[in-house]
Amino acid sequence: MPNKGISQRSRRDLRGFIDLLEQRGRLRRISAPVDPDLELAAIADRVLAAGGPALLFENVIGSTMPVAVNLLGTQERVLWSMGMEQPEELERLGERLALLQQPRPPKGAREALRFGSVLLDVLKARPDLDLTPPCHQQVFKGEAVNLDALPLLRPWPGDGGRIITLGLVITKDPETGTPNVGVYRLQQQSANSMTVHWLSVRGGARHLRKAAAMGKKLEIAIAIGVHPLLVMAAATPIPVQLSEWLFAGIYAGEGVRLAKCKTVNLEVPSHSEVVLEGTITPGSELADGPFGDHMGFYGGVEDSPLVQIQCVTQRRDPVYFTTFSGRPPKEDAMLAIALNRIYTPILRQQIPEIVDFFLPMEGLSYKLAVIAIDKAYPGQAKRAAMAFWSALPQFTYTKFVVVVDKSINIRDPRQVIWAISAQVDPQRDLFVLENTPFDTLDFASERLGLGGRLAIDATTKIGPEKRHPWGEPLSRPAELEARLDARWAELGLADIGKDEPDPALFGYTLEHVLERLAGRATAKA
Repeated sequence: MPNKGISQRSRRDLRGFIDLLEQRGRLRRISAPVDPDLELAAIADRVLAAGGPALLFENVIGSTMPVAVNLLGTQERVLWSMGMEQPEELERLGERLALLQQPRPPKGAREALRFGSVLLDVLKARPDLDLTPPCHQQVFKGEAVNLDALPLLRPWPGDGGRIITLGLVITKDPETGTPNVGVYRLQQQSANSMTVHWLSVRGGARHLRKAAAMGKKLEIAIAIGVHPLLVMAAATPIPVQLSEWLFAGIYAGEGVRLAKCKTVNLEVPSHSEVVLEGTITPGSELADGPFGDHMGFYGGVEDSPLVQIQCVTQRRDPVYFTTFSGRPPKEDAMLAIALNRIYTPILRQQIPEIVDFFLPMEGLSYKLAVIAIDKAYPGQAKRAAMAFWSALPQFTYTKFVVVVDKSINIRDPRQVIWAISAQVDPQRDLFVLENTPFDTLDFASERLGLGGRLAIDATTKIGPEKRHPWGEPLSRPAELEARLDARWAELGLADIGKDEPDPALFGYTLEHVLERLAGRATAKA
C-alpha cells in the first residue's frame, strides 16, 4: 500500500502534489505569458516528449488561473501520485484489489490474514463529508457563471473548441443513487454550457439513458483540479461493486473527503480547485468536435449531450489541472502503463493461465495486447484471447491480442516479433471476430462503431495443433552460462551487458517511421 515516505499532504490535494514535485526537482514554473490556444499544449508536448518536468504556467493569457500540466508525464511521477516509489508496488496493489474482485473463502491462516487486511483497507477507505470544504470558498450562480474565465486549452489547430480533459465527471444512477465517476472530454459551447463526450458503455451514458426513460434531467458535476490519485481511480475500469470514491480511498490508504454540491444532489472531492454543477436534459445535444485524439488523428464531429452549467464553486486562487491527447507519448499513455501493472493480478485471478500481459504505449495503450500464458493444452491461446476481451470493459476495444509462451519477455518487441515470425502459420493461428462493438474514434474500422478483432496464437504448438515434429528450441547448458557469468570480468567484459542496449542499434527507429507516415498523409491531403 502507499509508501510511508511520501508526505500525507501530497495525497490530499493537487497543491500538495505540486509541492512534492517541486521539492523533488520535477516541476518547472513558467512566468512568461503563454496562450492557452495552441501555444501552451505545444510547449508542454515538447517537454513531455523529452521526458522533462511537470509544468506550472503562472501567466496564462485571458485567465487569472495558473495551469498545471505534465504532472503525470513520466512513470516515476505517476507512481508518486499513488504514494509509491517502485512499479512493483502497483502489482501488489492489484493483488489486493483482486481479492475484492472475486472474493473466495481463504485456504489457510496466511490467506485469511491477507483477506482480513484487505477488508481493513476497505474500512479505512470509506469517504467522509467535509462540512467546510475548500472548494466552496467562492461560489458563482446563475448569470455569474462564466466558463470563459477558465483557462481551457485548445491543443491542436483543427480542434473544434476549448476543452476540459482531466475533470472528474460525476453522475448518479437515477434508480439506485449509486454514483459514477469518470474522466470524459468536455467542449465549451457557451459561457454556461458544454458538451460531454462519453462512450455508450460508460457509466455516465448509462445514467443518461435511465434518466431519459424516467423523463428526468440528469444531474452532473465536474470536479477540476483534484489530486492525480483520484484521476487514476476514476480511470480504472475494474468491474467490482465498489464506488470510485471507495476505490480511490483504497488507492490512497485513507478515505476521500467529499463535499455536497450547492445546486445538485451530488458529492465532489472537497479539495477540488474548481467544480462545475449542472444538468443534462435528455435529447438536448450539440455538435462536439473535431478534436485531436489518442489515435493520433482528429476525431469526427458527433452530436453529444449538452450540459447546462448553473453553478461554479472554487477555491481561492484556484489552480487549473489539465492535459491533452495525441499520438503517444502523452500523459494518458503514462497512466495506462501504471494501470497495466494494476490489472495484471486481477487478470491472473480471472484467467489463471495468464502469466503476464502488456499494453504497449505505441499500441495506443489498449488497441494491442500481448499476453504470456502457461500453455498446457491445445486451443488454450484462443481461449485466453476470448477471456481477455471479456475480462474488463476497457478491453472491449482491443483490436489485436498476441498470445505467446511464458518464456517470452512480452515487454521486448524483438522477442514478440520472433515468436510471431517463428511460431505462427497465418492459415492456422489467426482468429478473427467480425462486426463487434468498437470505438467510434478508430477510423481504421470499415464502419465507425463496428469492427473486427484479431487474435494471433504465437505459442508453441502442442498435440493436435501440429501435424509434424516441431523443432527443438536453441539453448545452452545452465552450467555454461553460470561459468561465463563467473568469468565475465576476467574476460575484460564487465562493462558490457549491464544496461539495456539502445534499440536504435538494432534498427528500431519508430519515431522516424511514424514521422514519414505522417508526412505522406499530409502530402496526399
